[in-house]
Amino acid sequence: MTKLTIDTDIPSVNMAENVSDDPSTKEHNVPETYQDDPIVVRKLIRKIDWAILPLCILLYLLSFLDRTNIGNARLDTFEADMGMTGLMYNHALAIFFPFYVIAEIPSNMAMKRFPPWIWIPLIMLVWGVCCILMGIVTNYGGLLACRAALGLAEGGLFPGVAYYITMWYCRHECGLRLAVFFSAATLAGAFGGLLARGILEMRGVAGLAGWRWLFIIEGILTVVVAAIALKFMQDYPEKAKLLNEDERKIVLSRLEHDRSSLTNEFGIKYVGHALTDWKIWVHVVVTICLYTGVYSYSLFLPTIVRDLGYSNSTAQLMTVPPFVLACIICVAAGWYADKIGQRGIFMIIGLLTALIGFVMLLSTQNSTAKYIGCFLAAAGIYPAVPQGVTWNSNNIGGGMKRGAGIAMQVGFGNISGIISSYLFLPKDSPTYYPGIGSLAGLYTLALLLCTLMTIYLRRENARRDREYSSPENYTAEQRYIEREYGDNATYFRYTI
Repeated sequence: MTKLTIDTDIPSVNMAENVSDDPSTKEHNVPETYQDDPIVVRKLIRKIDWAILPLCILLYLLSFLDRTNIGNARLDTFEADMGMTGLMYNHALAIFFPFYVIAEIPSNMAMKRFPPWIWIPLIMLVWGVCCILMGIVTNYGGLLACRAALGLAEGGLFPGVAYYITMWYCRHECGLRLAVFFSAATLAGAFGGLLARGILEMRGVAGLAGWRWLFIIEGILTVVVAAIALKFMQDYPEKAKLLNEDERKIVLSRLEHDRSSLTNEFGIKYVGHALTDWKIWVHVVVTICLYTGVYSYSLFLPTIVRDLGYSNSTAQLMTVPPFVLACIICVAAGWYADKIGQRGIFMIIGLLTALIGFVMLLSTQNSTAKYIGCFLAAAGIYPAVPQGVTWNSNNIGGGMKRGAGIAMQVGFGNISGIISSYLFLPKDSPTYYPGIGSLAGLYTLALLLCTLMTIYLRRENARRDREYSSPENYTAEQRYIEREYGDNATYFRYTI
């Protein structure tokens, strides 16, 4: 097929009527000494990294700690003290997730209306209080109410911070940052085991059980960090106090170029565009598969390791090394994916690694081999999650649609929490074949979908290269005409 030129492909437009009202098409007047200086840009990116990422990591670490510490509490007298029998523990896990899912899309829409330095610390304060209340409840109904409220409050954090990061960095800079951010989940697994091991020794202090101190202390820590975040969290680049005016112009200019001048304005219609995009729904299904593994691993690893024949206190400590390995691989994979500008292949490798781990857990009775399987499962489960979120966000054109698409992916993906709550039942101890087998099946489905998505995106990019001019050949005026088309714009190319 003959390649079309820009002139025949894009109609003319009266820019006097359109561009003047659109801030994304205006010149940012970046100083010439800065505009093309890679050293200046590199220093600026490092400055942004140090201002944004450490706090985001800490927030997610505490979030994951507060939702999964119930797994560590179980190794104390938690179930006996609350009178839980049968599936009551599993119900307590599951009730968190419907409320978590409900909160995510509205929260990301709120991120377009309220400054992140207000919205995120606010929801953090609420979930910290919920965690504290879990330590003082006296009956099962109160526990369920606290878990539901915890889910509602925490629901906005992951998609909110993921969206926040994409508002600061270019598409092929987000993978490493989201991987570093999500590595907090692995740190929470490692740190949570160590912290729980120490706090549970407080049993009897002030007449409280060890598991009560676990919830209370971790909740108080969250409240304190929320107050700190209110002071130190940055706004979006347009208003962030972190940047001087020259730096702000550089950041905005880079983002405008990277996003191809696609619209970043608030509009409900862009939520509709996200809801009708089949590619986002494929990512939703993949994320359900991935998150089922994440939550199953985080919530039940202490139980699985204990049932290999170790004591409760030893099991707490043995959960740490797999999470450390997962953290290292998570960050390394994010860095290399950004370097080569690809995502699909990393998803495929991660899913295959997790499947090998599941097979080892299913196929042997040797405790050492099973424990090694836990390492491989962690090494595949955790790195695939930030890769998947970055892959989806890279391929959504337009700020509002991207915010809604990320919230859809993470929000509906967290339905998996309900599934994972019932995969590892006491009656299946110590092998847990039904749970591990279910994870293997879900990860096989995810592997198939990621493979097909990679093939489709490669072919679609090739088709656009054949039928339309190169994206670099489009003028600002020509890009403006398609600014509301999102990733359907003829100059948009997908990340494979």
